[in-house]
Amino acid sequence: MKPVEEYLFNQREPYQSIMLYVRRVILKTLPNVEEKYNYGIPFYHHNKKPMCYLNILKGTNFVDVAFVQGVFLEDAFPVLKNYNKRKQVRSLQVKSLEDFDERLFVELLKEAAKVLDKSKKAWNP
Repeated sequence: MKPVEEYLFNQREPYQSIMLYVRRVILKTLPNVEEKYNYGIPFYHHNKKPMCYLNILKGTNFVDVAFVQGVFLEDAFPVLKNYNKRKQVRSLQVKSLEDFDERLFVELLKEAAKVLDKSKKAWNP
């Protein structure tokens, strides 16, 4: 079993179901995304750059779907939160699958990929 799968299957409910569902949406929406296990959590890389990750923050009751360059997405997606005053990272806090808006999440993923594509072009003229 891959480290990401082992991590996901070792989570307790409802976090396991949420993470598995979010993972499926990520992989379906961005088929070229690369799934990695970094810093003890699942990361999703777009064009070799970290785009988002899944985490359960200690003392919280949600899955933190965090976007590494989320600061560039927060105006278009006010649902993103700045948990613990992070400089760049913004996250979607998913407490249950019933509250998860898949259509909005798909839009968010596509926009996050565009942000990384733009930053890649800025570094590679």
